[in-house]
Amino acid sequence: MPGFSRTLLALAAVGFALFGAGCRSAGVASGKESQLRADQADRDGHSRSRPWEIRSTHLELELELDFEARKLRGRVIHHLRREPGCPKDAAFACDLRALEIRGAWAGREGDLRAATQRIVPGTDFGDGLEVALEPGDDRVAIDFETTAAGTGLQWLEPAQTAGRKAPFLFSQSQAIHARTWFPCQDSPGVRASYEARVRCPEGLEVVMSAEKLPAADGWQRFRLERPIPSYLIAIAAGRLASAEIGPRSRVWAEPEQLDLAASEFVDTEKMIQTIEGLYGPYRWGRYDILVLPPSFPFGGMENPLLTFATPTILAGDRSLVALIAHELAHSWSGNLVTNATWRDFWLNEGFTVYVEQRVMEALFGPERAGMEIMLAMRSLKEEMAELEPRDQILHVDLDGRDPDAGFTGVPYDKGAAFLRRLEQAVGRERFDRFLRGWFDGHAFRSVSTADFVEYLERELPEAADAVDLALWIEGPGLPEDAPIPVSRAFETIDRKAADFVAGSIEAGAIAAGAWTTQEWLRFISSLGDRLPRERMVALDRAFGLNARRNSEISCAWLELAVRSHYEAAWPRLEEFLCEQGRRKFLKPLYKALAEDPELIALGRRIYARARPGYHAISTGTIDEIIGRP
Repeated sequence: MPGFSRTLLALAAVGFALFGAGCRSAGVASGKESQLRADQADRDGHSRSRPWEIRSTHLELELELDFEARKLRGRVIHHLRREPGCPKDAAFACDLRALEIRGAWAGREGDLRAATQRIVPGTDFGDGLEVALEPGDDRVAIDFETTAAGTGLQWLEPAQTAGRKAPFLFSQSQAIHARTWFPCQDSPGVRASYEARVRCPEGLEVVMSAEKLPAADGWQRFRLERPIPSYLIAIAAGRLASAEIGPRSRVWAEPEQLDLAASEFVDTEKMIQTIEGLYGPYRWGRYDILVLPPSFPFGGMENPLLTFATPTILAGDRSLVALIAHELAHSWSGNLVTNATWRDFWLNEGFTVYVEQRVMEALFGPERAGMEIMLAMRSLKEEMAELEPRDQILHVDLDGRDPDAGFTGVPYDKGAAFLRRLEQAVGRERFDRFLRGWFDGHAFRSVSTADFVEYLERELPEAADAVDLALWIEGPGLPEDAPIPVSRAFETIDRKAADFVAGSIEAGAIAAGAWTTQEWLRFISSLGDRLPRERMVALDRAFGLNARRNSEISCAWLELAVRSHYEAAWPRLEEFLCEQGRRKFLKPLYKALAEDPELIALGRRIYARARPGYHAISTGTIDEIIGRP
C-alpha cells in the first residue's frame, strides 16, 4: 500500500506530527512530502514547549531532597539551541505542573542575569513557563520546589518499605509527570543529555538513570552523555545495597531483598547478549536494576542504565523475568529509538514486546514463549471487548486526553502481533535485518508512525504489500491475520479445566505439581468467570491457592474468588491489595469488586485502608473504578 505513508502525513497535519529537525528521520520523505512535514510544525499536544524555536539540549540539575517536608528543591540549567527560523524575540518555553517557581535567569555560561518569566495557563496537562531571552543567550536557569500536588515523585515512610528502617523516594516520569518535579520540555520528541548533583540525608543512597560518579562535597553526582526524553530522567533514594549480577550489571535493592533479587536476575547478561546478537550492540554502558518498594505502580520502567522494577516479580523461581527482558528490550526500542509523541506509543511498546518474546524464546524455548504470547493475546482480546473503538487503534488519537488513556494492552500486544505478522510475511531472517537497520538508522532519535511506514515501504516492500497496513495501524480491533501460536500444554490444560468445571474430575486428579506460572494462569483463566463454592474449596484445598505468593497467580485466583464470592479468600484479598500497588493487579480486582453490588462495600473498605500506600498513578485509576474513600 504505497500511498499509506502519505495518508499518515495527512492525518498528522490535523493532529500530531513531528516538530523540529531533531525529531525527523533524515531521508525518509522527499520532495512535496518533505516540505509538508517541514512546514506543518504541528506539535505534541501534551506539551506547551516550543522546541521548533528553542530546544533544550542538555540539563544541569541540582537537587536537594527534604524527606521531612516531602519536597524536592532545586535548580535546572537548560543549555539551549536556537532552531532555524527562530524569531529573534522568542522566549524559552517549557512545561510545569504543580511546581513552585522561585526565580529564573538567562544568559551565557558563567554570566546569568535575572530574567523575566511568566506562567502561561494551560490545560489539565499543565502550564507553560516562558523565560525571556536576549540575542546570544544559550542558558536558562530556573529555581523550583515541588508541591504535594505533584504526581512524579512518591515519598514513602519507613513503614512502607521492605526494611521499615528508612524513608524512600522514587520518581515515575512517564508519560508527562517529569514536569511535576522539574521544569522541562516534557515531550518524547525532545531529547537532552543531563548531569546532576543531589544532596540527601546521610545514610541514604541516591541512584539515577545515569552514570554514578564519585561523590564530592556532600553531593552525590551523576552524568548521562546520551540524549534522552524527559520521561526517562529518573531518581530514587533510600536505604539501598547492591550486588553485581554480571560484567555490566548490578541489582540495587533494600538489603532485605537483595539476595533474592540477585538470584532472580542472574540471566540478565544472557538477555543482553541475546538482543545484541539480534539487533546490535547495547549502547548504554551499564544495565542495572533497582527493585522498588511495593507501591511502584508499574511492573517496570525502562529508565536508561537503571530499570525500575516492582518487587512483585520476585517469585523465587525466575518465572516472571519476562518483565526484565521487556525493560531491557527498551534499551533498543523506546530509549534508543523513541516515539515522537504519545500517539506513537506503539513504536515503543509493540517493538519492545516483540523483542521480549524473542529473548524468552531464545533463553527458555519456543513453548514457554508461545505460552506467554497466548496469555497476552487472550488478555488483549478481553480488554478490547471493553475498549471504545478509538482506543483499539495502534496510532491512537489522544487529542485532548491524558496520554495514560493510551496505556492499554493495544500498543503492547497488538503492536507486537503486527510485527509478528510482518515477520511472517518475509521470514525471520529478513525481518531481523530490517529491525537491526531500524534501530541503527534511527539511534538516539524520536520517530513517528509515518516514519516507520515509510521505512517499511522502502526497506521491506514485500511485507508492506502483503499486510494491510491501514487496517493494522489505523483500524480498531485485531485483524484476522494476527499470528497466534499453539501450545499443546495449554490444550491439555484447557481440557482439564473443562472437565473440572463439569465435575468429571476432582482437583486432586489434576497433576499440577510441575506447572509453570504460565500454565497456572491458563488454567485459572479457563475456569470461567465464576465457580460454585464447592469447586473453589476443592481447588484451594488441593493447591493452596489462597496461600500462594506468586503475584501473577494470586491476582488471577483472587479475581476468580471475587467473582465466585469465595469468602475464604477475603483475608488474602485484603492482604494482597494492601501489600502492593501495581496497577496491573489493582485494576482487575477493584473492578470485580465494584461491579458486584454485594461486594462493592468490601472493596471500598479495603481501598480506604490501602489507598494511602498507593502511587498517584494507581489512585487516579482506582478512584474512577470504585470511588475515592
